[in-house]
Amino acid sequence: MIYVSHYNSPIGDILLAAKDDKLIGLWIENQKYYLSSFKEKLQEVEDNSTLNKTKNWLARYFNGNKPSINELDLNPIGSDFRKSVWKILMDIPYGTVITYNDIAKEIAKQKGIKQMSAQAVGGAVGHNPISIIIPCHRVVGTNGSLTGYAGGIKRKKYLLEHENVDMSDLFVPTKGTAL
Repeated sequence: MIYVSHYNSPIGDILLAAKDDKLIGLWIENQKYYLSSFKEKLQEVEDNSTLNKTKNWLARYFNGNKPSINELDLNPIGSDFRKSVWKILMDIPYGTVITYNDIAKEIAKQKGIKQMSAQAVGGAVGHNPISIIIPCHRVVGTNGSLTGYAGGIKRKKYLLEHENVDMSDLFVPTKGTAL
């Protein structure tokens, strides 16, 4: 059984999902891949310790604090490749961004291979099931493009500005993905 609850945030309604006392999902309304990997029955609950901890984390985050990702028990569901990408995302500090290419180079290094496709990395980043907390919004294009956020470019920009990212070298693309 997957337990779900809603959190009202400055960027819209957020659906939280927990299973076995771990957070397995966080999706912003109208986000791409919303609940895409879950086949089990969902039960809406008002009181669940994992979901309550997550709501507290989000409240502090949206109030300008920088809660640690380690405060929450996370269990994002995905392939080993996706999990390796999401692990890298978890290490991106507040107020900074990295590129899809940076992640591809790190994955290649970890696997002991010459190179990894930044597009494959982009697919894994886009399918992150625990948005905001696993900070996929901190990934940008090599040229500074704010592309590829499943929650939408406006939300990505909001989150980066909220975290005081230096936006001077970043831009919203006029065409591309997740606009």
